[in-house]
Amino acid sequence: IGFCLNRFLAMPRSRDRRKSRRAYFHAPSHIRRILMSTRLSRDQRAKYNVRSLPIRKDDEVRIKRGIFKGRDGKVICVYRKKWVVHVDRITREKANGAVVQIGLNASNLEIIRPKLDKHRREILERRNRAKGDDGKAGKITEKDVAMKDVD
Repeated sequence: IGFCLNRFLAMPRSRDRRKSRRAYFHAPSHIRRILMSTRLSRDQRAKYNVRSLPIRKDDEVRIKRGIFKGRDGKVICVYRKKWVVHVDRITREKANGAVVQIGLNASNLEIIRPKLDKHRREILERRNRAKGDDGKAGKITEKDVAMKDVD
């Protein structure tokens, strides 16, 4: 069974639901990092021209779905093995009195302030959609159409 994640891996993939789910749930950690990406907030998206980023520790996030909707916090742990993200102050009390973190799905979060280090800045710079083409990526212009018939 091959696993393909758009442009990241160029291995064969299947449309079979069973095989797709198997590939997803057996994905190695470096693939889970990409699969656990989170969208950026509207102002951050405008600032960096990037729609989403793999979530990491120390990002500040807002919860968009579930019973904790609307609450903000800092990511304290990205638990790739369990597919969950732990955010500070999102806890519950167990029957024995112990306080435990509640795991949240990365798709239900929104990054409101990313933790920027050298590598994260490089990712943002590389993925900046408006960098070279003034936001016209993939747009076909009249000039392109005219050049098609040159041969």
